[in-house]
Amino acid sequence: MANRIRTLEDLNFDSNSQSTVFLRLDLNVPLKNGKITDDTRIQAALPTIKWLLEKNAKIIACSHLGRPKGTGFENEFSLAPVGTRLAELLNVDVVLAQDFIEDGFSKIVYDLKPNQIILLENLRFHKEEQAGNEGFANKLARGVDFYVNDAFGTCHRADASMVAVPECFPLEKRAAGFLIAKEMQFLEDAFRAPKAPVTAVFGGSKVSDKIDILRKFTTIANNMIIGGAMAYTFLKCKGKNIGNSRVEPDKFALVDEIFKAAEKRNVKIYLPEDHLCGAEFSENVTPVPVGAADIPEGLMGLDIGPRSAEVFAKVIENSKVVVWNGPMGVFEFEAFSKGTKAVAEAMTKCEGITIVGGGDSAAAIVKFKMQDKVTHVSTGGGASMELLEGKELPGIRVLRMK
Repeated sequence: MANRIRTLEDLNFDSNSQSTVFLRLDLNVPLKNGKITDDTRIQAALPTIKWLLEKNAKIIACSHLGRPKGTGFENEFSLAPVGTRLAELLNVDVVLAQDFIEDGFSKIVYDLKPNQIILLENLRFHKEEQAGNEGFANKLARGVDFYVNDAFGTCHRADASMVAVPECFPLEKRAAGFLIAKEMQFLEDAFRAPKAPVTAVFGGSKVSDKIDILRKFTTIANNMIIGGAMAYTFLKCKGKNIGNSRVEPDKFALVDEIFKAAEKRNVKIYLPEDHLCGAEFSENVTPVPVGAADIPEGLMGLDIGPRSAEVFAKVIENSKVVVWNGPMGVFEFEAFSKGTKAVAEAMTKCEGITIVGGGDSAAAIVKFKMQDKVTHVSTGGGASMELLEGKELPGIRVLRMK
């Protein structure tokens, strides 16, 4: 078993010393006209921030937001709205530091008062962040006593703030926040010795996006449910007609490999038995039910059908552990959201451990207002999938016990 990660409880905090903490968060929230449309990621960061405040820590918080060019300040990607929301939720002063790399940063750190948070402006305004630049990291770590990372969604990136900054500190002064600890508990620990039956539900656009995790779960799962656009490549490989549905012919060999690996371990693969189709990919297209696995020419599959939804739901509800990543159809289109909603409802009825693996699945279960009825909804898309694949994430590696 891999060495466990260091957590907040492992830090030797002296509440009387007013230690300074570099706190990497994932505050990459959606914005529209400068307003936050979903503050879920900010809310997820609050337990760790509050714990540090209770320890009289001086907090230097930081995050990225969006995809700026890395050549300087861009107003549309400013963390100013995030700072305002943090101040409201915590009832503390949040000071946005724009020129934090300049020599004045040391003074900012020195002048920081307890019950006050400095929020560094978007790290990705600096090209050195995504380059993992050590010089940039050294500047960020100046005058700081501890490093805490609670940005799980970025742990698969070797950005400076994720790897080079913690490496500026001795191991005993680095730790994961509560959110990362929770993610690791469910995404890593839950599959070390899971109770059977284990069911993995995969959907989304491409087989190519899920190669490694499909392979991984042929060695873990008892059942694999495959829906979404990727299901049509599986169906085509089985000799079914898929009409005008999306297909990846160059992935047939991989799909055949998945089928053979699953058969070898007696893993049951469930594919759609019926579909909800349309003549084109459009929100306004007329839904056409197709009551068989084969889809006629001129139609494309945009959702699983009711019989498939019923079969998938029964498998999910009777499982001890379920992980779900990827919608069953174009759930953003109301007419083609029923299959994804059926999977979400089945997850809520399952009495085992139910894990939603981030990305579109997380967006879907939030849309259906069922996020509080499953065991865990991951805050990371790519990070959660890479962890489930068994990969060591760069941002996690630097927090491991030696």
